[in-house]
Amino acid sequence: MNVLILGSGGREHAFAWKISQSSLIHDIFIAPGNAGTEAFGTNLSIDPSDFKAIKKAVIEYGIKMVIVGPEDPLVKGIVEFFEKDKALTGVAVIGPNSIAAQLEGSKDFAKKFMAKHGIPTAKYGSFTHETLKEGQAYLDTLKAPYVLKASGLAAGKGVLIIEDLAQAKKELKAMLSDKKFGEASSTVVIEEFLKGIECSIFIMTDGNNYKVLPEAKDYKRIGEGDLGLNTGGMGAVSPVPFCTPEFIDKIEAQIIIPTMKGLKADGIDYRGFIFFGIIKVGNEPYVIEYNCRMGDPETEVVIPRIKSDLLHLFEGIATQTLGECDIHIDQRYCTTTMLVSKGYPESSEKGKEISNLEDIHDCIVFHAGTKKSGTKVVTNGGRVLTATAYGSSLHEAIGKSNEAADTISFSGKYFRKDIGNDLKKLIKEK
Repeated sequence: MNVLILGSGGREHAFAWKISQSSLIHDIFIAPGNAGTEAFGTNLSIDPSDFKAIKKAVIEYGIKMVIVGPEDPLVKGIVEFFEKDKALTGVAVIGPNSIAAQLEGSKDFAKKFMAKHGIPTAKYGSFTHETLKEGQAYLDTLKAPYVLKASGLAAGKGVLIIEDLAQAKKELKAMLSDKKFGEASSTVVIEEFLKGIECSIFIMTDGNNYKVLPEAKDYKRIGEGDLGLNTGGMGAVSPVPFCTPEFIDKIEAQIIIPTMKGLKADGIDYRGFIFFGIIKVGNEPYVIEYNCRMGDPETEVVIPRIKSDLLHLFEGIATQTLGECDIHIDQRYCTTTMLVSKGYPESSEKGKEISNLEDIHDCIVFHAGTKKSGTKVVTNGGRVLTATAYGSSLHEAIGKSNEAADTISFSGKYFRKDIGNDLKKLIKEK
């Protein structure tokens, strides 16, 4: 089978790495890919949201399956584009249609869905420019800190957590009236702040059946000790020690099953990944957000723990036979450390030569923001590479990831050395 992976980050590199091991694969194409994905297939210089160019490539290269990495093409309707085009009949797209993708594309949609189907989440209100005064009055009913979320896609930047009430009201006006996040903040969701510890839960589903994938915990802040600006993710760990079998059972009973039943009840045909952003408050799970795709950098620890043939599982989604597929999980710890460019997340230097990649042996390096420049690999974005390692203990895996991150070199390189240390304390590892 010939497969096309859409996207250019560490998530897509991890997909290509895993799919290359499948007995079902013939050729892999990645659009647009990066310097790392070239090792597993052919990079195509195509924007993942340019559906006409994707169609041309699918026909030209005899592609039978398109795996959508990022959320944007899903929200924009790539599934419907393929379904409506007779020339693309028989080509499977792994990802939900645009209606189903509103679970991520519209936080207002997601909150209404959870309220309707009794799925535990923070209490909230949704407001527009016309209801700005009501929104500011709603803030008066809450205790600090105040959570403001742009309802639409804002490239991971649309969430504000503010301690001061007056500042929260000012920011609400900036979002709704001054379009701080563009059309993404034409509706703003104001949420009650939940205090707890977060984790990421993933399932893949064919619309009827689902498989629970390994859980992960990612680290969003740029600085060690979870300080500083939010990023796209500075590292991740799987499994997560506080996600005990009992807690996972609670998530399945209170969140995953009601979500699947709710989608069915609402007539939403959902096929692909569902990412549940979970916060553990006391011993109870609450949904912070849904995503309609795999997370990044969580993919770089979740996919390496799946021992089963990933392409076979994707076929199960496409043919709605996922219930007949087995999924086997590696019981070792897996950690990943993200190497980023100078200035990230506010800006990033590009074109810096990356060296010592050939010296990494006991670690998997997934490329994120890289490209080839002649024979050299150079930086091409804020998040550059992730160093993923297995370990029989969390301590061992973290050590290997950090050693690899130390070894790789490029001008302005930065990485957090404390990924997973908070979890190490929970399981009393030294």
